[in-house]
Amino acid sequence: MKSIDLFAGAGGLSCGLKQSGFTPLLANELVAQYAETYQLNHEETQVIVGDVRQVCETNIKKLLGVKEGEIDLIAGGPPCQGFSINAPIRNLDDERNHLFKDFLRIVSSLKPKAVLIENVPGLVSLGKGTVVQQIYAELEAMGYKVSHRILFAGHYGIPQMRFRTVFIGIKKFKGEISFPEPEFSAKAVANFTGAKELCISVPPLFYQHLKKQVNVWDALSDLPEIENSQTISPEQYATKPQNNYQKYLRKNCRQLTAHHCARIAEVNLERLKYIPQGGSWRDIPHDLLPEGLKRARRSDHTKRYGRLHPDALCSTVLTKCDPHWGSFFHPTQNRVISVREAARIQSFPDRYMFSGSITQQYEQIGNAVPPLLGKAIGDEIMKMLGEKL
Repeated sequence: MKSIDLFAGAGGLSCGLKQSGFTPLLANELVAQYAETYQLNHEETQVIVGDVRQVCETNIKKLLGVKEGEIDLIAGGPPCQGFSINAPIRNLDDERNHLFKDFLRIVSSLKPKAVLIENVPGLVSLGKGTVVQQIYAELEAMGYKVSHRILFAGHYGIPQMRFRTVFIGIKKFKGEISFPEPEFSAKAVANFTGAKELCISVPPLFYQHLKKQVNVWDALSDLPEIENSQTISPEQYATKPQNNYQKYLRKNCRQLTAHHCARIAEVNLERLKYIPQGGSWRDIPHDLLPEGLKRARRSDHTKRYGRLHPDALCSTVLTKCDPHWGSFFHPTQNRVISVREAARIQSFPDRYMFSGSITQQYEQIGNAVPPLLGKAIGDEIMKMLGEKL
């Protein structure tokens, strides 16, 4: 199964789709550092570095030696900053919100058997739903049957509170578009407006039949202790794999890498002394709080300066594992989570390498699609392509 990954980032989606059986022939990524990480881990893939608006679909055909209809899947996530619920202004004027049109331009030329678009939940309400309507209209005009849902990463064995909007289109499909069913009993409350009906819900009676959720400690417990701001990664694990998730992460990995972390200031180390597992800024003495939080209501910013609880899910991994943004303090050590720990919470295998500075590595991981989510979606697309009439 041949695939193309646009807006490929560090390659999280391709990593998952490869586990489903797709072979990424080509990837396009704007940021050179992200593209370097992608190429490092997908050596067989041709990587085009640059703006997708400058990518010529005719050149792609020549480069790959393919004709219309010979690519099985075109996948990608147009940049989401303009769609995110964290963005201060969400509107159609942000030029990043129009990059999906270039995605559709390439789809129109290559006419793959399947199309996958992923993005943040905020996409569905952008422009009062006009972006979603346009994606449907253009794909349907090309002969694709289309549907979209909001998927929760925890349902697919990822120890993280992360939601993603997923569009799937299948060319000339006679059946109903399907999405991966939840496999793990993780729970979360969707905190976005107007999209809750798109989430796949699990009736309470069915939770007992699902696998136990993968939690923070499942992801981290075999890694050695490191110091605040440690820049050299240990090469050896602390223990043998403790669970199936760690066995998955460590498969075909001979040496631990990227287990290094950003520095936190002395004042944050002092604050951290007061924060229990599962706690947050509300546990810090008032005189030690940042000025902004001294004026905050106790019900606000519930994740800021949070210490992860080993039995819970991690908050959404962002482009900076900065305690001022969320719960990124290690559950038992006085530091933020390391690059490798962030990658594990995203479900990147330990063999996955990251290039660039520590700051750039955190960015690449925070922007990525969790590979296990990509695999779950890829498995579902594989089934539909096999059933296509």
